[in-house]
Amino acid sequence: MRAQHPSLHPECPDLLKLGPNRFEAALRAEAVAVQEEQKATRDEYLELARQEDEQDEGKGVTRRRFFVGAAATTTALATSQFLTTQASFGATPTGTLIHVFLYGGADGLSLFAPMNDAVLNRVRPSFTLPENGSIALERGFGLNQSFTPLKKYLDAGQLAFIPAVSDRRLDRSHFAATDICQLGGLPAETGGMGWLTNLADKLGPGTAFRAIGIGSTLPRSLVGGGGALALNNVASLNVNGDGKYKQPTVEAIQKLFTGTNHPIEAPVKAGIDALTLASTLAQKGYTPAEGVKYAGVGNAFKELAQLIKGGANVRIATIGMGGWDTHENQGTRGGYVAQHFGELASGMAAFFDDLGDLAGNVTVMVSTEFGRRVAENGGGTDHGKGGGVIVLSGKKLAGKLIGTWNGTATLVNGDLPEMNNMFSVFGSVAQGRFGLTDAEVGQIFPRQTYTPVKIYA
Repeated sequence: MRAQHPSLHPECPDLLKLGPNRFEAALRAEAVAVQEEQKATRDEYLELARQEDEQDEGKGVTRRRFFVGAAATTTALATSQFLTTQASFGATPTGTLIHVFLYGGADGLSLFAPMNDAVLNRVRPSFTLPENGSIALERGFGLNQSFTPLKKYLDAGQLAFIPAVSDRRLDRSHFAATDICQLGGLPAETGGMGWLTNLADKLGPGTAFRAIGIGSTLPRSLVGGGGALALNNVASLNVNGDGKYKQPTVEAIQKLFTGTNHPIEAPVKAGIDALTLASTLAQKGYTPAEGVKYAGVGNAFKELAQLIKGGANVRIATIGMGGWDTHENQGTRGGYVAQHFGELASGMAAFFDDLGDLAGNVTVMVSTEFGRRVAENGGGTDHGKGGGVIVLSGKKLAGKLIGTWNGTATLVNGDLPEMNNMFSVFGSVAQGRFGLTDAEVGQIFPRQTYTPVKIYA
């Protein structure tokens, strides 16, 4: 004979009739019990919380004694799906920062470089930008015509490029350099905390969609804290399991952790709010603005456009794009690297076109783990330093070419030297987007010396 749960609904005395398995059944049984006895339960919990607050040197009753038994265990398992949605900053009017990371070491000199440069003409003759056909920037620089989709934003003062961006800690190892770039320093210096996680901490409490990594896993820049979501698409944010049991599961969890003053109550509420919004957006589907078409990496931008336009209050987001380790078949004038840059430009342009007026509150920063060697090597370029950073922003920028440029006359082991520190550039982009102080930016990058770079007009 099957066991009966002492607090089941009178019309359903059989525990297993409440769900497809013991896990789901116990969850729903506990939800019913909590709902029926909510006031008494809350009062009991609050009394235990009071006793714990008054206990001396760890003696007395603790809150851990309140949730015991098999039903509480199943509840903890179910609610673990919500724990990563804990809010860590608010829906402030400071907009959204999106960090696009180009994995593999993108060759910035194939995208923007000084025109008719004697050194470049000598050591990379196949990869120089053509004088006719390149887009004029400033200080004698030209831009690869693959970025033509973004020319209207360049002309409007919303697109800029920063040359020779690096840091003394970087070496030519993809893995080590990526870690340093995304953590904001050496692992020992940062405690394993991603720099975007540190940024989120500075922005204060808020919504479940505060920080999002588009993809199946979070990048290192968002690790070390709580609250960042990894999403392949909006519809992927859901409760696991059979569809017909998803809503009852959400409702049961909501009943269990409403009005209890338990530490888990806030993240569970944030998670449920996120599920509700994601479900609503997924059911509606998404149609971009008229004339906007997404392709390739643009589909990641499309997910962010849906969330931003849907009112999800996204503050920090990341997108990863691979394929930049161009040891061969690199090209510049219509070759592989130009096509890859064209895909990126088309995705960014579609995103800003789609956002319309909302783009005024968004900044996109594109970076890579390191640049390539100045000299070409057969059909490609080897790992180097001095990479480039791209900034697309709804806020007007300080120019088309930003930061220090000392020319190519003095290379360091065949590389562009560090003319603009990577973390000062990252910090300056974030500072101007969110209105942070120099001291706050300094805390985002531990043990660094922050030197502001004028990014915005």
